[in-house]
Amino acid sequence: MVVAEDVESVSARITTPADVDGVLDVQRRSPGRSSSPEFREYTARTIEDASVLLLVAVTATETVGWAMTKHFAEADPDAPAGHYLMGITVAPHHRRKGVATKLVQARLDWIRRRDDHAYYFTNARNTASIALHKGFGFREIARAPQFRGIPFDRGTGILFSLELDRTPTVR
Repeated sequence: MVVAEDVESVSARITTPADVDGVLDVQRRSPGRSSSPEFREYTARTIEDASVLLLVAVTATETVGWAMTKHFAEADPDAPAGHYLMGITVAPHHRRKGVATKLVQARLDWIRRRDDHAYYFTNARNTASIALHKGFGFREIARAPQFRGIPFDRGTGILFSLELDRTPTVR
């Protein structure tokens, strides 16, 4: 169950170079996630990459998550060109409190201003991620051993698509 004050205390914003240590801290606190010097360098580079949107989820005192979106200008044999939700990590003590939902929504809002489709892929065994994204309306469009050159260790990947309404809403 999402507790309203937990979600309200977290904001999602575009990452700055000053946020790299916070992203690494989230990685260190998350079992199985890399916080290597190579990951640090990759994170710092993506902040300056025009094809990437890197967001952080923060409270008043700490970074509690991060998420990335990447635009692929060209189709590849397994996946269409377009904007992809490419990664999300939430610190363990902030999971199941709406942080990932906030990060997905922020990325979809950003993509919606640029395109009418969003894509995402994951290992078929990642039921938590699949449920999260299906809640936004993502639909399965393909299965393969890899997408965008990323193989799925001991599993099959699923590629999902979401058609975005680009009509401005009146509030």
